[in-house]
Amino acid sequence: MAAVLDALASYVQNMLTEMAKEEVHMLLGVFGEIDKMGVKLGDLKNFLADADRRNITDLTVQAWVRELRDTMYDATDILDLCQLKAMEWGPSQDVRCFNPLLFCMRNPLHAHNIGSRIKNLNQRLDGIKARSAAFDFINLGSYKDHNRKVASSRRGTRETTGELNESGLVGEKIEEDMRNLVEMLTKEEQTHREYNKIMVFAIVGVGGIGKTTLAQKIFNNDIIQQEFTKKIWLSVNQDFNEAELLRRAIIEVGGDHHAAGNAKAALVRTLKEAVKGHKTLLVMDDVWDHHAWEGVLKTPLFNILARGSCVLVTTRHDIVARGMKAVEPYHHVDKLEPEDAWSLLKKQVVENENDEPKIDMLKDIGMGIIAKCDGLPLAVKVMGGLLCQKKTRRGDWENVLNDSVWSVSQMPEELNYAIYLSYQDLHPSLKPCFLHYSLLPKSTVLFVHDIVGMWISEGFVHGDSRDLEGLGREYYDELILRNLIEPDMSYVDQLACNMHDVVRSFAQYVARDEALVTHNSEIDIIGELNPRKLFRLSLETEGSKSSELEWSSLKAHISLRTLISVGHIKIKPGDSLAYFPSLRTLHIQSVEFDALVESLYQLKHLRYLSIQYTRTSRLPENIGKMKFLQYISLAGCENLVKLPGSIAKLQQLRYLNLNGTSINNIPRGFGGLTNLRKLYGFPAHMDGDWCSLEELGPLSHLIRLHISGLENVSSSSFAIKARLGEKVRLSYLLLSCISRHRDDGRLVKEEESISEKEQQQIEELFDELCPPPCLEFLQIRGYFGRRLPRWMISTTVEPLGCLRILMMEDLPCCTELPDSLCRLPCLEFLQILHAPVIKHIGPEFLQPYPHDLSSLDYLGSVVKAEVLGSPDLERISNLPKLQNLLISICPKMKILEGVPALQRLKLQDYDMETLPRYLQDVNPRHLQLHCSLLLLTSIAAGKSSPEWDKFSHIQQVKAYADGYNNNPRKWYVLYTRNPFKFETNISPSAYASGDEEE
Repeated sequence: MAAVLDALASYVQNMLTEMAKEEVHMLLGVFGEIDKMGVKLGDLKNFLADADRRNITDLTVQAWVRELRDTMYDATDILDLCQLKAMEWGPSQDVRCFNPLLFCMRNPLHAHNIGSRIKNLNQRLDGIKARSAAFDFINLGSYKDHNRKVASSRRGTRETTGELNESGLVGEKIEEDMRNLVEMLTKEEQTHREYNKIMVFAIVGVGGIGKTTLAQKIFNNDIIQQEFTKKIWLSVNQDFNEAELLRRAIIEVGGDHHAAGNAKAALVRTLKEAVKGHKTLLVMDDVWDHHAWEGVLKTPLFNILARGSCVLVTTRHDIVARGMKAVEPYHHVDKLEPEDAWSLLKKQVVENENDEPKIDMLKDIGMGIIAKCDGLPLAVKVMGGLLCQKKTRRGDWENVLNDSVWSVSQMPEELNYAIYLSYQDLHPSLKPCFLHYSLLPKSTVLFVHDIVGMWISEGFVHGDSRDLEGLGREYYDELILRNLIEPDMSYVDQLACNMHDVVRSFAQYVARDEALVTHNSEIDIIGELNPRKLFRLSLETEGSKSSELEWSSLKAHISLRTLISVGHIKIKPGDSLAYFPSLRTLHIQSVEFDALVESLYQLKHLRYLSIQYTRTSRLPENIGKMKFLQYISLAGCENLVKLPGSIAKLQQLRYLNLNGTSINNIPRGFGGLTNLRKLYGFPAHMDGDWCSLEELGPLSHLIRLHISGLENVSSSSFAIKARLGEKVRLSYLLLSCISRHRDDGRLVKEEESISEKEQQQIEELFDELCPPPCLEFLQIRGYFGRRLPRWMISTTVEPLGCLRILMMEDLPCCTELPDSLCRLPCLEFLQILHAPVIKHIGPEFLQPYPHDLSSLDYLGSVVKAEVLGSPDLERISNLPKLQNLLISICPKMKILEGVPALQRLKLQDYDMETLPRYLQDVNPRHLQLHCSLLLLTSIAAGKSSPEWDKFSHIQQVKAYADGYNNNPRKWYVLYTRNPFKFETNISPSAYASGDEEE
């Protein structure tokens, strides 16, 4: 990115090193020129760190940086072309001539052209270096050229939801604010205001101060659950789309948004029907324009909702609250009190109780840092992430406190200096990765493998090509550790993250010189950029058909290296990808891509190609000419049925995703793609005596692998040829068959049975798909064998000794989970979905275990487990490290034992008539129960309830039952053991009579 010259220079030097080697002096026509370029870049790197710092605010330095950056980008293009010519010559002609520089010796015209361009670049570098003297750059010392291994942390529209994450809550102030606002939203006099059926209340404050957190706390409050029959959470943001806003409101209240289509009038009618007569709470989070309420939602809701309905808006500006006619005075969120801010900072840096006294001794310095955060919770969290990287010493903390960047001027309003300081502390290799993250579309979930693929393609992650993915994941994990991105808890293993708006705005500001991110309302700006030289462009055009963006309007930006587009773009005959000859990264989603397919091969520099969820039906037959392609994602391209045969020529391909396509066979020769690291949706199929699994055999570098359609393989001998056990770097494996279940958990056809022959065949096949011992993440879907594969039921743990995550879904015939699963030493997360005939987890644990008590840790390290839809499950036992357990629709469950570390237990079953007796045998700190109203009514009797002895020993219990109108928390019982507290909204007459009617 613009502000990371040091990282870009390292990338160019790495390219020079890879190309030149010891034959540099033999290059005809450019004798010594490549050496000179490397030396010049090395000299410049001594003060690039200072140039990066000053580039933020010094206009003259910005111009110098742009010139140097453009020169280095040109260098990467020239070196690419030299290597491409060598690839086209090919090793079959002369092995020695596969070296790019030796190839130039055999091609004097090409050598002369390349030589002239490299000489020109060196002349430009001479001029740039000479002009640098005028800036008096400080030699801060170049960072080491090799990529630093950073500590791994396995430990927009900014789309928010009503779910509350309590880890960042501190102090009594937020509790007091919540109580006051809940009282305002529910007070009686408001309910009877005839002249204004819907009252609007506003929470106002700067970005990152905690407005959304307060709104989420109110949204989840038990009194709110009781008072409102419908609740709607809408994340609005700057660039809301009217139709999409209406559609999301319909979804929130359980209406049929599909039937409404895209017409605004139809969406309005559907919304009115869904909420008519309901007392409703509408939360509109992060509103920038009062039109979202006054012009879109107010008219359809105003005369439809029951009296007492409310709107709660969060916004950064009083003028928005005024435009929405919110009740005055507005609630302004105060900055954190110093002591609360200190508590929040400590939460970020204290790893265990033993560290707390040491951290408390640094409180005086910490309070100084907090003062500079100006009470902004986001800034405090970011500073906590920065301090996590430092040693717990006064000197290290004082360096953070006294850093000069706190005084940087000319930063835009609301961009907190704490974020700038945390950015400046990043290693140069991490800075472009962080800045690039701000380009990602806010409305779309991109997973870590997508993001790392983009970083590799851009050269942000480079060096030893054998483990670029691992290095990229380390960069990603460090950004999480520093609170610059936040994991999305909907996904396991931190596979997806969000970036807070304030952090995103800061990153986009730093990258403003070469990158542009636009949304629906900003599309016209594209045509006004004329002379501006853009290298990265990110477009979101969802729902923007009224002002369609035309593909041809982008063609002036010939310097683009990254183009990300999500949404609709108008493509006409004659439009081409050749407009962008320097593209390294192309990510297009939900676009009519077929018209551009034929021009795809003209992108000579392209490394990353993602056309997810497009309607494309083909790839170019000559895709094999795109020699630099490393990453191809075709996920969700349902119309795609065939891969071109030439794909087997992409020797640099590292990633291929076929999930969600209609491709059910792959071309022979696929096994030649020996550089593949990640392969998803690989179809297992038979073609005479040949099976596609054979093509997996040579792919020895695979890190992640998903094989689908395994029910199609006729013999286990083909599984042997896949040689999974030899893939010594494989960390993730998904083995799947077509699901035999419907949504209700039953087989697809009641009369359909799975024959013994089929079961035996699939069991034998899976037996031969034994993974290597390094496997960390295993998923099995649709497996219809009666027993699990032998390598999962082995008495030794060697095949799965490193397994951290195990997820099994749709196991219609499997009757038992073996003891060996409970003995896996590293297992952290276990999930079982739709395994209807499993009866036991660890059935032999009733027998005395042969090891002494000191060996209990060996039985398993599962920390979190989820069991859903297993109606025959009877027992879960001997999971000594289990902390979090979900049991859903397991009515025969009788025994839960051997779980001494259990902290959170969640039970879901609306047919449950009594609480399970095994609750008396466990002692979680928190129990959450979702049950029938009849059972909840019994629980509501408290100490006189027959259920009391089953739950009274648990510190905190939250029990809920379905009310009318799809309100899952209409009825509740809230119990705290110490200090004693018992609350319910079920009347004594109801549980005295057993009446469960309202």
